[in-house]
Amino acid sequence: MSGRTIRLLVAILVAASSRSAAQRSDDFNDSHFHLTNYIQRGPDVAAALTIMGSRVGRSTLFGIPLQQAWIYANSGDYAPTYYLETDAPLYYYSFTDAWIAMQYRSLPAAAQARFEPMITGFNPADMYAADHIRRVLVTFPGVFSGIGEFSIHKEFVSGKVAGEIASLTNPALDSILEFAAEAGLVVILHNDINRPFAKSGKEPMYLTQMKELLRRHPRTTIIWAHTGLGRVVGPTQHQGTGGAGAPMRDPRHVEIIEGLCADPTLRHVLFDISWDEVAKYIVATPQTVAAAAGLINRHPDRFLFGTDNVAPTDSASYYAVFEMYAPLWKALTSDASEKVRLGNFARVFDQARVRVRAWEAAHRTMER
Repeated sequence: MSGRTIRLLVAILVAASSRSAAQRSDDFNDSHFHLTNYIQRGPDVAAALTIMGSRVGRSTLFGIPLQQAWIYANSGDYAPTYYLETDAPLYYYSFTDAWIAMQYRSLPAAAQARFEPMITGFNPADMYAADHIRRVLVTFPGVFSGIGEFSIHKEFVSGKVAGEIASLTNPALDSILEFAAEAGLVVILHNDINRPFAKSGKEPMYLTQMKELLRRHPRTTIIWAHTGLGRVVGPTQHQGTGGAGAPMRDPRHVEIIEGLCADPTLRHVLFDISWDEVAKYIVATPQTVAAAAGLINRHPDRFLFGTDNVAPTDSASYYAVFEMYAPLWKALTSDASEKVRLGNFARVFDQARVRVRAWEAAHRTMER
């Protein structure tokens, strides 16, 4: 398939998606959804569709790449299901990709069209990680649209992972992002912007490294999960006075993301506002809502909504994050609201579908 043909197909899909998004009544497309949890359990995909109901048009579909170990010497008969429940390590669980592919393939075509499966079962500190991603695409053609969510620096998680700890400067990560560009895969990357419980008065620890990484991969569509925030990695807003009366001012999170959106070298980068831990920062006060809405209204093409729901069991818990954002939806322009909830997802993943299917078609005879 020629480059011109691919561009034409992308344009057709994007135009069709834009028309359908304007006509349909879905509340949102979910850019961040985990079918399984940290012990690889969760509903089957048919049950997930029932939980999503009629309010969700399309959704990403991925597991969690890390398995929480149950070490008897650590927790005895207590079987931990979450990484905060034990000191035992986490390890990469590559079978998650086969599980997601089989779940997706179990659906009829109309239901498959509502999901964008993602590859997650690789170690981002391993130079063979890109080979794993390539092998999954060749083994399950017609299934995957991207990679992630996978984590580099994540509060309380990174230090628990067995083996080498991932970093933003590891060449293995560069090779992963290079291959994503080659194959047309969307990347959902979790990287905390700062370390947990960081002191005020300094630039967030990982901001410079993250910007350098993003700039090294201008052909890769990258979604920075949660805009870099987390459970205890919150937006910096403190203002105070430094030594000898000198002003000391933290970089404010909204200003940081504003700068990234305005940077012409980072046009390939988007941000998701998934997770209830992120929502709590945005809807904390009328002032935080106004600041977030102003940012998104100025850059409506750069943000996506996601639930970050993990192995949901009922519709009420699944929709909870969307409902938390009610003040934000009211503060956005109609154009920005539609793009964040629906349109940006369709644009990004429609493009990915075409590009990844073209890559697969060109590599059908690749050795597995």
